Amino acid sequence: MRIVTTLEPDPTSPGSAAPCLGFQVDGKAYTFREALQALGGWQAVREWAGEAIPQPQVLDDIHALLEAGPPAWDVARRVTERFAEGLRSGKLSARGASGRLLAPIPRPRKNVFCVGRNYVEHARERGAEAPEHPVFFTKPPTSVVGPDEEVPYPPETEQFDYEGELAVVIGRRGRNIPRERAYEYVFGYTILNDLTARDLQKRHQQWFKGKSLDGTCPMGPVVVTADELGDPHRLQLETRVNGELRQSTSTSLMIFDIPELIAVLSLGMTLEPGDILATGTPSGVGIALGKLLQPGDRVDITISGIGTLTTRIGPPRTGP
Repeated sequence: MRIVTTLEPDPTSPGSAAPCLGFQVDGKAYTFREALQALGGWQAVREWAGEAIPQPQVLDDIHALLEAGPPAWDVARRVTERFAEGLRSGKLSARGASGRLLAPIPRPRKNVFCVGRNYVEHARERGAEAPEHPVFFTKPPTSVVGPDEEVPYPPETEQFDYEGELAVVIGRRGRNIPRERAYEYVFGYTILNDLTARDLQKRHQQWFKGKSLDGTCPMGPVVVTADELGDPHRLQLETRVNGELRQSTSTSLMIFDIPELIAVLSLGMTLEPGDILATGTPSGVGIALGKLLQPGDRVDITISGIGTLTTRIGPPRTGP
């Protein structure tokens, strides 16, 4: 599945809009709400879906779907497959989602977990040796924005930078997860831009402040489920700024692979459905190239099998 969240009219509050869970078929977004209606309604779906999803609301919110677990994910997958088959055969018609794409998880319930210096060449371009153990830091939920967003240039910094990354979406609750079972806890993968205020990062030494300004965690456009994406260490990652290629690598070059990151992060600490783990950026960041971001810039991060996350840098914010 290719899971999305869109901003749709809220049926419970006329005139307002709310996040709505959906999926992509052939590059177009549809909501589960629309798919259920096209397939004959909730009761018709329950006849072949069984009891895995007790209420249709489970298919209306990403947190609800993740917390419902693998049986619910399987039903969601079957809904998307039947809906796609109906569209392609002409037996079903649907207008598609009407609202804009949000981050697939618009408001994470915890800070986003990130990994620093997880590619050898990036560590070197930042004047550091490759670490012996994973280096973790976090970004707050308030930093998360969706694809195709314009992020105002933060007036708090004079060194604004990009970092293209593969991010893991945790699907199951777990603590002390052994690396050989790590993939059992993965729901899927998305793209993340770890926008960074380099001067704040240096000034405060611990990275949190420089990584946590509002809007500095663009994410999306989709979450591709683990079963569809396949091996996450066989992906090509590329970052372009105004069309110029800045970063290009294979995810096979991570120092610490995803099972290791999950095992170490979960040591003595519980991971929960909806937690996000960004796996680090390769070499080619702006501070190393002398090409930091400026208002008007466009950043495109492409990861094979997932898509492209686009972020535009707008003028500095005014007011509080």
